[in-house]
Amino acid sequence: MMDKTFDPAAVEARIAAEWEEAQAFRAGRPDRAGAEPYSIMIPPPNVTGSLHMGHALNNTLQDVLARFERLRGKDVLWQPGTDHAGIATQMVVERRLAEQQQPDRRTLGRAEFVRRVWEWKAESGGTIVNQLKRLGASCDWSRERFTMDEGLSKAVLKVFVDLHAQGLIYRDKRLVNWDPKFQTAISDLEVQQVELKGHLWHFAYPVVDEEGRETGETITVATTRPETMLGDTAVAVHPEDERYRALVGKRLRLPLVGRLIPIVADEYSDPEKGTGAVKITPAHDFNDFEVGRRHGLAQINILDEEARISLDGNAEFLEGSSPEPEALALHGLDRFEARAKVVALMEERGRLVAIEPNAHAVPHGDRSGVVIEPYLTDQWYVNVKPLAERALQAVRDGRTRFVPETYEKTYFQWLENIEPWCISRQLWWGHQIPAWYDPEGNCFVAASEEEALAQAAEKHGRPVALRRDEDVLDTWFSSGLWPFSTLGWPEQTPELARYYPTSALVTGFDIIFFWVARMMMLGLHALDEVPFRTIYIHALVRDEKGAKMSKSKGNVVDPLDLVDRYGADALRFTLAAMAAQGRDIKLSVQRVEGYRNFATKLWNAARFAEMNGCRLDPSFAPGSVTQTLNAWALGEAARAVAEVTGAIEAYRFNDAANAAYRFVWNVFCDWYLELAKPVLQGEDGPAKEETRRTIAFIIDQICVLLHPFMPFLTEELWATKAREAGLTRPLLALAAWPDLGGLARPEAEAEIGWVVDLVSEIRSARSETNVPAGAQIPLVLVAPSEAVRERVARWGDTVRRLGRIASIDTVETSPRNAVQLIVRGEVAALPLEGVVDLAAEVARLKKEDAKLDGEIGKIDAKLGNADFLARAPEEVVEEQRERRDAAIARREKVRDALTRLQG
Repeated sequence: MMDKTFDPAAVEARIAAEWEEAQAFRAGRPDRAGAEPYSIMIPPPNVTGSLHMGHALNNTLQDVLARFERLRGKDVLWQPGTDHAGIATQMVVERRLAEQQQPDRRTLGRAEFVRRVWEWKAESGGTIVNQLKRLGASCDWSRERFTMDEGLSKAVLKVFVDLHAQGLIYRDKRLVNWDPKFQTAISDLEVQQVELKGHLWHFAYPVVDEEGRETGETITVATTRPETMLGDTAVAVHPEDERYRALVGKRLRLPLVGRLIPIVADEYSDPEKGTGAVKITPAHDFNDFEVGRRHGLAQINILDEEARISLDGNAEFLEGSSPEPEALALHGLDRFEARAKVVALMEERGRLVAIEPNAHAVPHGDRSGVVIEPYLTDQWYVNVKPLAERALQAVRDGRTRFVPETYEKTYFQWLENIEPWCISRQLWWGHQIPAWYDPEGNCFVAASEEEALAQAAEKHGRPVALRRDEDVLDTWFSSGLWPFSTLGWPEQTPELARYYPTSALVTGFDIIFFWVARMMMLGLHALDEVPFRTIYIHALVRDEKGAKMSKSKGNVVDPLDLVDRYGADALRFTLAAMAAQGRDIKLSVQRVEGYRNFATKLWNAARFAEMNGCRLDPSFAPGSVTQTLNAWALGEAARAVAEVTGAIEAYRFNDAANAAYRFVWNVFCDWYLELAKPVLQGEDGPAKEETRRTIAFIIDQICVLLHPFMPFLTEELWATKAREAGLTRPLLALAAWPDLGGLARPEAEAEIGWVVDLVSEIRSARSETNVPAGAQIPLVLVAPSEAVRERVARWGDTVRRLGRIASIDTVETSPRNAVQLIVRGEVAALPLEGVVDLAAEVARLKKEDAKLDGEIGKIDAKLGNADFLARAPEEVVEEQRERRDAAIARREKVRDALTRLQG
């Protein structure tokens, strides 16, 4: 006997263990040796991470694909693993050392610190993997990889050495995002723009003549970072700005510093902004760096690695300068302390023209929380332009496609404007750069120290001591190799031959450039083949009001909390059902609860079937049923399978989930079982036996159909139904996707579909016209066709029972004071005189219609107001759109009701 309720907490761990014991998710199973391969690479979560709602969405969608293709008989590899997450992991371990009052990183030394990180990874690094298993992720866990694995490290070395040999990796002095707390370069993705209220300081720089004497003229520049003026090497004006045309080519004396700097003409300067003159500090601003390159300006770095002012012994700063003592006294000050001092010094000298409030976005390190500095430093770079050309062409040629296609534009825009990629980080945890230096500073890049020593010995004609570069590689470098390094490359393994290129990538739009584009570039470069055929880009999971989830807002929803409360299946189904292409998900706990109720509904239907003797029969032939109701139900099941199949193939996860939901809840539970009750509760005979077997068969098909979305519930039902019938069969995870072709019966659909539509119309009309729930009302059929007369003869009792109808009569013309129903081209009517006040109902509905018109008009005015759209938070605008949609839908129902009453 089935349990009264489905308890996910009691079932999920047991079923997960059964999958593991059966090695259900192993790629390359002997029974699939001849099957078509299907491979998908997990975006490796940080080893430091815990499951958040973005992971839950991303991995649910991947699992839907993996389970679907496994059920279709393919040899599926869903490759799992984690990323070593350089800066995040180093930070976690450093914090742990501090909490345990142990020596810090520098005291321990590099080798010991790295050993401690590996120790931490062994203890705590599996958290997110276990959480993914709780979600039901059907990865091949036997193949789990880590970006610092020996095999993956080998791939990293080879790609670095090869790219260097080809002149595509080089060392250069350029600006980077510098984190003064961690003292390392960081990627754009690790920079968070924070809106701050600051100031704009206006300084007057004096113009000088050819001898360096002040002419009395000044140029006013504005800055949000006054301390950087110490490194100014020019002032730029627009070439067509008449105010400054005569001054272009002349020089200014930099206050406090005494350096003579040129006035240059450059289109970077905006004549409409401020004074139209811009101070240029090439070593401390990304735009200024480019201006400096165009005009051959000096790059003067005035900060040290901790963002303190660095002037003592700073040859670039001192060259051509005559700094005032007060300026030199700024040496060693923190940048923000120096800012205040510079402003005070400029004010004392009469050079401070104005201070105005200025709210602007300031870059912060997402982990350190400190303000990031554009910083001039020697780093390793990849010249990605040639690699980007191939990655662009692959998408243009259709070898890889984006779903939705709109994301191609983002991809093209980034790759067409790509800059050299800074791949070095000043950390200890990561892939150490395979470069060694001799005492003279010559660099030797090699796959091992032995090879580097051999290169140095050949150059010098004798053995030379070498020092290894201390930097490590950007984490995105190793994760960019993920699709092929996990398959054993650079070795030519059987897995590489079978599963590369991979079939699909499922990822978020925020890392199209950082990860997707780099995998495309590196895959094409290393293997001359795209890494995946399709890239599905999903949107964000927001809170129920449409706001982005963040700890500071206190609106973060923990997926594991929802799993504990409602089960993994309910969360997974919610995410899939809401994953419309290109649209963010507004997650409400009520939706998850609703889909938990869906699971309960299916469980109760299966219990109803058990109590009514509906057992699986392996000899059942669905194409041979004789009962119209059963033929209709099987035809509807076939249609649902086709809809779900087509939607998953097209990456329309929401359409697939909703098609399955409609079939299970509406068609199977609400209609088929309801219409079958008289047969099941009637006398034994062929009709009853066929109905029992049909119900059991359809429940089995539902299990398979829902399995990609709700694997735990369906696996449990699959096993339960087999036990009831005394059958032994493999796990549902390894079963076959339904093949219900040829089961459509148009004549059965015409008959049962008419019954369903008629009862639905009766119920709608009763609700819309406020007919009391218990009232039995008459139904008349207006000049019905012979087919309708025959259907009424067969299904009249059912219509009376389900529609709460007192009698069914036929008339030649529609009666007065009746609600008209149009059902598949046939006319029916509900005479309501004496049951409801029709005139009052018409008046009420007209009043509601007018009210809805007004409401829609007000919302349209708001949404048509450009100022409202610009100022209102995104979630408020979205709420207005939803209110409008709801009002329009309600108005349509009201007008339908009026048409019925006035028809």
